[in-house]
Amino acid sequence: MTRIDTNTSSGEHAVEVRGLVKHYGETKALDGVDLDVREGTVLGVLGPNGAGKTTLVRVLSTLIQPDAGSAFVAGYDVVRQPRQLRRQIGLTGQYASVDEKISGFENLYMIGRLLDLSRADSKRRAGELLERFSLTEAAKRPAGTYSGGMRRRLDLAASMIGQPAVLYLDEPTTGLDPRTRNEVWDEVKRMVGEGVTVLLTTQYMEEAEQLASELTVIDRGRIIANGGIDELKAKVGGRTLRIRPSDPLQLRSLAQDLDDSGLTGLATTTVDAGAGTVLVPVQSDEQLTAIIGALAARGYGLADVSTELPSLDEVFLSITGQKASAPQDAAPVLEEVAV
Repeated sequence: MTRIDTNTSSGEHAVEVRGLVKHYGETKALDGVDLDVREGTVLGVLGPNGAGKTTLVRVLSTLIQPDAGSAFVAGYDVVRQPRQLRRQIGLTGQYASVDEKISGFENLYMIGRLLDLSRADSKRRAGELLERFSLTEAAKRPAGTYSGGMRRRLDLAASMIGQPAVLYLDEPTTGLDPRTRNEVWDEVKRMVGEGVTVLLTTQYMEEAEQLASELTVIDRGRIIANGGIDELKAKVGGRTLRIRPSDPLQLRSLAQDLDDSGLTGLATTTVDAGAGTVLVPVQSDEQLTAIIGALAARGYGLADVSTELPSLDEVFLSITGQKASAPQDAAPVLEEVAV
């Protein structure tokens, strides 16, 4: 194995990764990954299946060792100080990993004891988290009788028993129905509000926009883009000009005139009848100014003009060449039957 770097954490970030490498045979699951996560924020790690997201989480949670590079989490070296680090982190994987044969309370109490909490503290934390995650009424039932959404909430509660400084969420809402997904999002936001740092892996663009303050895109084990959401959108280029005519009856004629003018280039306008607007793809400020000038010259009164950056889905497609996943919603009726 290649010697791991001996540099120490700078203390400026909750997570600091430099040159991280992990091989599986001939495959480089991680190929020189660098990233930082600021304390008290959510970093969204996006990427297609097989990009290296879960391998990164497994390294940072001390489940596997890297072949090269360095990683510090909450000030601890993931290779040299795994025992100390495990007391500072929580992990929720893609699927709930609770013990289905024991009750929800017993699951949480057991984890508290494994983290060396006293019996009294383990009971107290279990009770607090069962209430916080709306599981008090089901506390004495075997976890195997819980619905998928309840098991996910119990899994999140389990990751919070030790009051971690850093929480890893590896595609945490896979397979959840919209209601439960929103509940998970609300709980993550609350955790961050309390100072927890979150590293979130996801393929769901809506989830990334809801939770992440910064994004990192990984593909084939390499970081290929990073930055704030608007920053990444700006890098992709292109905006959409949204125009609302003062006279709603002029909506379609305005769109047709723009198409005929040649100012839209090869792109065509789109009429959003519900919003009473015309959408025009633009590539530059000069093109935008020319379009507005042409409409004024043709006598159109404009009630509103605004521009929009590309959607995060479009950014993901542009950067990786692949479409992002759409959430696979669980059937609500099954959720209710399982409760």
